[in-house]
Amino acid sequence: MPGTVEIGAVIIGDEILSGKRQDRHQAALTRSLSELGLELGWLRIVGDNADLLTETFRETLRRDAWVFSFGGIGATPDDRTRACLARALGRPLIRHPEFVALLEARFGAEAYPHRVRMAELPEGATLIPNPVNGVPGFACARHFCVPGFPAMAEPMVRWVLQQHLAAVLPVALPAERSLRLFGVPESRLVPLLEAMEGRYPDLRISCLPGLQHDQPRIELGVRGEAGRVAEAFEDLKRALVAQGFVNRAQDLELLAER
Repeated sequence: MPGTVEIGAVIIGDEILSGKRQDRHQAALTRSLSELGLELGWLRIVGDNADLLTETFRETLRRDAWVFSFGGIGATPDDRTRACLARALGRPLIRHPEFVALLEARFGAEAYPHRVRMAELPEGATLIPNPVNGVPGFACARHFCVPGFPAMAEPMVRWVLQQHLAAVLPVALPAERSLRLFGVPESRLVPLLEAMEGRYPDLRISCLPGLQHDQPRIELGVRGEAGRVAEAFEDLKRALVAQGFVNRAQDLELLAER
């Protein structure tokens, strides 16, 4: 929808690409965004290759987007998020004094010589508190870097949404209405959907095809500002009847409002 803030995600780790671990970040992020009326616009999964990760960050930095990055911020050699983001930004890595103090308070002398590497952040970075173990993530240039552990990442993402994205949250949560249509191939709906998009450019018109008992099943949806959604949804039902896809609007299977 025009005017909607763009939000992206980068999920980092060879273990995701190899299948050793299944990603859980996308579902949690999508859920947290949805609660605030926001949507995930795109997602990239990248391995631990430093050159590829740096280039990925160069691309995401060029976008007018808020980006959540998951993983690669530990102290082992394959944790490359900090260095790669700094390189993409053209900034040096600086040891963040508040981060160092947190590590010293938690680990004492064992913060050195290895754990303290986690405090080396791109210049200008700020911290994202970690309520689970106290070792923070960091924010820099609208990129929010949190751990690869979902139990830590999810509350940290929620904190970021409230503290950093409050100014871009929608005034009201978007409404969504949808229905199911049976026995109609998706291709036959193209002219109708194009006409709907032309009349309602401010709304998201969706079409999700499937099969039921080997017959086409289509879920049509309208999402956006509540008043406009109500208007467009009635228009959609009338058009389906007028163009002969159903005999009457009462025959359509209406899904619960969201």
